[in-house]
Amino acid sequence: MPKNHNPEKGLIFNIQRFSIHDGPGIRTTVFMKGCPLRCRWCSNPESQDFSPNLMARDINCRACGACVEACPEGAITLDQEQGRQIHWEECTQCLECVSACVYDSLSQCGREMTVKEVLEEVLRDEAFYKNSGGGMTVSGGEALSQGDFVADLLRAAQEAGLHTALDTTGYAPWEKMERTIPFVDLILWDIKHLDSSKHKWGTGLENEVILENLKKTSGMAKPIWLRMPLIKDFNDSEDHIRKVITLGKEIGAEKISLLPYHEGGKTKCEHMGRDYPFREGKSPTDEEIEHIKDTIEKEGLKVMVGS
Repeated sequence: MPKNHNPEKGLIFNIQRFSIHDGPGIRTTVFMKGCPLRCRWCSNPESQDFSPNLMARDINCRACGACVEACPEGAITLDQEQGRQIHWEECTQCLECVSACVYDSLSQCGREMTVKEVLEEVLRDEAFYKNSGGGMTVSGGEALSQGDFVADLLRAAQEAGLHTALDTTGYAPWEKMERTIPFVDLILWDIKHLDSSKHKWGTGLENEVILENLKKTSGMAKPIWLRMPLIKDFNDSEDHIRKVITLGKEIGAEKISLLPYHEGGKTKCEHMGRDYPFREGKSPTDEEIEHIKDTIEKEGLKVMVGS
């Protein structure tokens, strides 16, 4: 967490209403900021940092020059031909430029909120949850990186009568997970790769902690959906899919969700002045995805594509 973070608040980067891909029914997904993994294909790279950061959308810029005057580091310049230029290597993420911009061209990703503030926003759509069997999902980043806040938020949501779900990579100290699970009605567990060395290549970290936590969690009588980003030539081989099936059976997974790779994180990296680290990434073809789906279904496991 950032050095000056208030422990009574959570650092949130998005609250997405009317979500239909993060659990049953219509839901609101609360995205916590900060993640120990660095997945090459991450569709939300703005979620990785444990502090607020600058997002720039050049299409909204009117070249008014207010941000140039506001930047104490001189990291923003205006050019007659190229327009606004942000020199990211000089940017200290002070976010003074955000306050100066009136055209929503520069924005702050990440804000601190209390449990009460988050829950008030979530409960705005309470009627939709009741009619659809939905509720609140807490995701990330890695939600358990802010484990105490997330446990308190999930508990408050349950006390308000909401169905709760946790979307996690499983990379966290077991104590944080153990404290959180009692307030969760459904766990969405992200599986990147079951081979530890390949997992490290794709995410920067090995997977032993993740798999050990998954094994422990499966013994706590909570429904688990396995979710796997489906990436061609990374985790879509017949051998790996068979291992995922075996794992699904061992933990009693209710469902396996296949999430075909997309380049959603590419534009966001550009908005943060970063290189996208997975330009070679591809999704399997529709036919290959259908074959994987059939393979899993023939083993008696429920499988969905895209949710």
